[in-house]
Amino acid sequence: MEALPLIDWLAGPIDPARGHDIHVLESWHGRFMLLAWAILLPLGVLVARYFKVMPRQNWPEDLDNKTWWHAHLCLQWSGAIASLIGLGCILRKAGRIEMMATPHHLFGWLAIALLLTQVLAGLFRGSPGGPTYPAPDGSERGDHFDMTLRRQIFEYSHKTLGYAALLCGAAALLFGLHHVNAPVWMWLATTAWWVTLIAWAIHLQITRGALDTYQAIWGVDPDLPGNKRKPIGFGIKRFRPE
Repeated sequence: MEALPLIDWLAGPIDPARGHDIHVLESWHGRFMLLAWAILLPLGVLVARYFKVMPRQNWPEDLDNKTWWHAHLCLQWSGAIASLIGLGCILRKAGRIEMMATPHHLFGWLAIALLLTQVLAGLFRGSPGGPTYPAPDGSERGDHFDMTLRRQIFEYSHKTLGYAALLCGAAALLFGLHHVNAPVWMWLATTAWWVTLIAWAIHLQITRGALDTYQAIWGVDPDLPGNKRKPIGFGIKRFRPE
């Protein structure tokens, strides 16, 4: 295939029978949603899952490295803000709320609802506790350190709804690309990026594993309250000292 025909093909819409003529606000809606749901939010999940212990950290002697926590918060809040800006762009263009008009609308609203649920749920995760976060009375009691029912409910829901939000966001992006009949290069770039993320996640799962948050913060002592319970989430690794 010669250079110019290849460029024309890449720049052309995925469905040649339909046009690709969208409003400027639709364009910005797509850019912000792509930034949020294809880049920032997935990276925030990968950081939280695989980098609770940093590569050069002397764990378990060196505990509670907050690099992952700050990165997770920064990426998730940035993704949430970008998503809401993207939502504002399309609402301004449409002038009304279309809830279930197309699969793109359906998955888009589900993703937004789950995202906002995640933001609000963070307010109810409970107290940390432990030797580094003692309670006001000086004890080590805390929802996370003791792995109370409240904390267990939070962790199960936070992880489950977080992955569900990513899946809905990915579906909304794909249906959105189809809805506007996006050019071929957008489909290829988005697919290549997601394949890269998935391959990286598989590599990290095999080589590093997803360490239990509790052990990353408080260590591997089997007498600690949280280490007496099974880890929460699929594929979570817990170190067991000999």
